[in-house]
This record gives sequence, C-alpha cells and structure tokens, in this order.
Amino acid sequence: MSQPHQPAAPRPAAAVVLARPHPAGSFEVYMVRRHIKSEFVPDAFVFPGGSVSADDIAAETAAALCDGAPDGPTALGAGFRAAAIRECFEEAGVLLATRNGHPLAQADDDRARVAAERAALNRRETTLAEVAAREGLTLATRELLHWAHWITPPPFPKRFDTHFFLAPMPDGQQAAHDQLETSAGAWIRPADALARFKAGDFPIVFATIHQLHLLVEVPDLAAVAERFTGIPPTIQPRIVQRDGRDVILLPDEP
Repeated sequence: MSQPHQPAAPRPAAAVVLARPHPAGSFEVYMVRRHIKSEFVPDAFVFPGGSVSADDIAAETAAALCDGAPDGPTALGAGFRAAAIRECFEEAGVLLATRNGHPLAQADDDRARVAAERAALNRRETTLAEVAAREGLTLATRELLHWAHWITPPPFPKRFDTHFFLAPMPDGQQAAHDQLETSAGAWIRPADALARFKAGDFPIVFATIHQLHLLVEVPDLAAVAERFTGIPPTIQPRIVQRDGRDVILLPDEP
C-alpha cells in the first residue's frame, strides 16, 4: 500500500514592507517583481524577502550586532529579523541599520562601497554580520514592526513560514531592485497596487492581495503601530476544489 503524500515542510522566511509617506496622502510601499524564471511566484510583485539562513541566525546571536527585539516568535535567535534586513538589502538595496546611534544614510562617498557589499552578499561571498562589522553598523532589528505571519498551504511543493515586517524607508537611502532575482521595483500605494492588479497590469499573488487590503485600511504611517499591535495571527490558507479547479481560500472563508 502506498504511503499518503506528506506535505513539504515550510521553510522559515521573512519579508519587509518598506513604507514612506506619499505626497498625495496615505503612504506607499516598495515592491519588487520576481524574475520570470524564478522558482517561486515568477513574474509577480512581492515584498522583498526570502528564506532564513544559518548566517542570519548567527547574526542574531551576536548581541553587539543587533539593537534588540520584542519577545515572541521573531525574538532574536530565530533569524527572522536578520533575514528580513539582509533580504531588504539584497533585493531592494536598503540597509536597515544604525551607525553611532543614527539611522544609516549613504553619503556619496559611501555608495560605491555599500553597493560592493550588497553585490558580495548577493554572491554569498560575505555575510550580513561581516558587512555590519566592517561598516560599524548595528542592525535595526527592534525597529522592524512584526505585522503579519503567513504559511503556504500544505499542497504546495515549495512552502514558506513567513513573518512579515514593516519598516519606514530611511532618509538618505534609495531603493533599487537587484536585477538578479528581481526584474523591476516600484513605489506604489496599496490601493493603487490593488487597482492595477484588477486592471491586469500589476501581477500579485493571494497573500499579497490580502496584505495590501490590510494596508489600505491604515490612513497613514503614524497609525501603523496602532493598527498592528501585538503578535499577528498566523494565516495558513487552504485549497479546495471548485468546478474542477483549485481555489485558495482563507482559513475562515466558506
């Protein structure tokens, strides 16, 4: 008798929503478009993120490199916050860190050196901890607002247990997609992203759609911390058959 299929174990992962005020009101977020040849959600716009690595966990155990974190599932040691910062730097070019107590801003004479650090990190020739040590940085782990937690449905061949963080875009830095795993980057208001998705010219996936809807409910960045307080609920969508095709539903959706 054949054994029942065992679902793939979800990989620990982290992602960052970079946000900044929009001139017309509300706020906008930075999204990157996954390369069309990507193994996971190809050609879709997502928030910068990826799997937690052993180096991320190591960075969080080096107390001098991090500025702390609240208790909970993303407390320092699991690697989620370091992974979020690393992926944000790799995919969006923004390094969430402080130097001498001040948020990191890249002066003109810093840009080439920091860009070289980013390229080496993308090539896996260095680690986030090594970058922080060379640059005299403290990772802004405490400043990451833990606002969402999603687990990929069991039927998927590749699954992720992803904690999402929200961080204000630092002054003095510029976001730019990596041109490796991603093919484009865009600052966009959540409502505009959903409108463009509905129009068919801004591809996004199930979890991102629902996350954008949550962000639309927040009027401005000042209200974000009030809206997303405490440990967020864990959301694991389910898949059902309807009219001969798979449909993804939220856990409490009929």
